[in-house]
Amino acid sequence: MRSYKTVTTARNTSAHLFLTAFGLFFLLPFIWMLSTSLKPDSELFLWPPVWFPSELVWSNYPDSVNYVPFFMYLKNTMVITGLATAGVLFSCPLVAYGIARIPWKGAKPLFVITLLVMMLPYQVTMIPIFIVFKNFGWVGTNIPLWLPAFFGAPFFIFLLRQFFMGLPKELEDAARIDGASELRIYLQIMLPLCKPALLTIALFQFMGSWTDYQGPLIYLNDEVQYTIMLGLQAFKTQHGAEWQMLMAASVLITLPIIVLYFLVQKAFIRGITFSGIK
Repeated sequence: MRSYKTVTTARNTSAHLFLTAFGLFFLLPFIWMLSTSLKPDSELFLWPPVWFPSELVWSNYPDSVNYVPFFMYLKNTMVITGLATAGVLFSCPLVAYGIARIPWKGAKPLFVITLLVMMLPYQVTMIPIFIVFKNFGWVGTNIPLWLPAFFGAPFFIFLLRQFFMGLPKELEDAARIDGASELRIYLQIMLPLCKPALLTIALFQFMGSWTDYQGPLIYLNDEVQYTIMLGLQAFKTQHGAEWQMLMAASVLITLPIIVLYFLVQKAFIRGITFSGIK
């Protein structure tokens, strides 16, 4: 019995050590970015590279904020990210509920179409969508960056549909017997139960909109409307990039995502696990 426990403990310890080392390996880019953001100019291009600066130059952070209109870019990014996140939280649960819980003939064909659309790469639809927005006169505004979210996202619909399918059927049957409408069942019973899945898609959409570079590059023409990702290009000048300030700004941009993930970590894992099991 002791030998079995010893072997099990040794295996678990080995697995945790391996996973920790593997996780630290993926942390290396962030550690390098953080290290570079605190380096003086003389240590930026030394070989072998310097991981721990001899002098911590904290002034790189306020300098990076003042070097470009950082807070203007931050405001633009927050507006786009907030609207896009609100859009998927509004549209995707509605569509997923209609496919998963309401018995009608078009549910399965619509779900198949959703899966087919999910398999299409963005590059296939990029030009047609651009032409549509150009005909509406929205190129040069931030509308194309958040409006599509109000019409649903295939992957999020799929994720929420799997979550709704795992909820007990007796809940809505009891509500219908009590005379509740379908909308009331959705808003007061089903929607609160899928909070983990909602937080999961909110986190995915937040990260996608916050770090999006291609979308703003295509649709935004005026620097006043630039997002943070486009604003980072301003650190590259004709005389060379301001690498230490660029890394400092990158750290500031990354921190909200890290903080948000740790705030919703438990619900995020629960939403992914529950949807995946079903």
